[in-house]
Amino acid sequence: MAGEGHRKPNPFAGGGLDRATHLRADPGWLSDRLSDPNSRVVPVWRERSLVSQTAREVAAKADGLAYRPVLLPPTVAASASEPPEEWIFLGLEGGRDGGRALFAADVPGGAGEGPSSDSPLDGAGEFLDLRGVGAMLGQGDGSLLAYARAIVTWSRRHRFCGTCGSSTRPEQGGHVRRCGHETCGVDHFPRTDPAIIVLVTDGDRCLLGRKDIWPEGVYSTLAGFVEPGESLSEAVVREVREESGIEVGSVRYRSSQPWPFPASLMLGFRAERVGGDLTVARQELVDARWFKRADFARRRAIGLRLPGRVSISRRLIEDWLAASPESHYQ
Repeated sequence: MAGEGHRKPNPFAGGGLDRATHLRADPGWLSDRLSDPNSRVVPVWRERSLVSQTAREVAAKADGLAYRPVLLPPTVAASASEPPEEWIFLGLEGGRDGGRALFAADVPGGAGEGPSSDSPLDGAGEFLDLRGVGAMLGQGDGSLLAYARAIVTWSRRHRFCGTCGSSTRPEQGGHVRRCGHETCGVDHFPRTDPAIIVLVTDGDRCLLGRKDIWPEGVYSTLAGFVEPGESLSEAVVREVREESGIEVGSVRYRSSQPWPFPASLMLGFRAERVGGDLTVARQELVDARWFKRADFARRRAIGLRLPGRVSISRRLIEDWLAASPESHYQ
């Protein structure tokens, strides 16, 4: 499965942050950085990220980038009536020499659309879901917010040991949660669930499916989680067969994408049909169809909508269309 290069990384990837793992084990250094006014905190509230909207005239000149993250000095986040209980070290921005430290914090309390009105975060921006604004962020900004969202969500969901049920405490700058029971003491590490996502092709057509929860007309590539004891290529073959009845071969890796909803890594593939007839698995999809290249040029006329640009699914489709010299896709 040979990978192929791309013009730029997928959304939520390629941020370039130095994670500085060698500094996670130095509590004194971490404490100093939390007291440093140059350090910044990425707040996460109910799995939403704090962003502010840029001026429209500026956004128009920057490829439509309409949002930027709101990063706070640690003192501001700590001054809330309900300050974060824990700080997770993300890394250094700007390189190891002189780069400022970035932390993530789970913002507690509040209801509705944000923390309580007496919070210092009130009015700083909006807490929005990354799925909605991810395509309107710069590459580095999207990567940073995805990283913070994923690590905060993992930490929140592992406050108790899965082995003995005792409470856990953060270690290694928040990248380990250690069981507090003296006879257990198991270390729990951030987990990432691998999932394959694949564009199946058959000559001049590709296979797309849709779920009932998606907006009307949206079709996307097939996807599913990798199961225990299964290789990535085996997962591709199984998922395509289960969802569509199509048998595939020539499985080729394309690229990957962090997908922090809540903790997946999407592994993008292309595969070719080698047999089988299209049979939609209704427990997985409400519809699946073959679309010819020409269908995408007239997709508005036939009511076809593609997945959002924040998803690797869109990238897989567009790369396939762009590979055709006759492509008129826009």
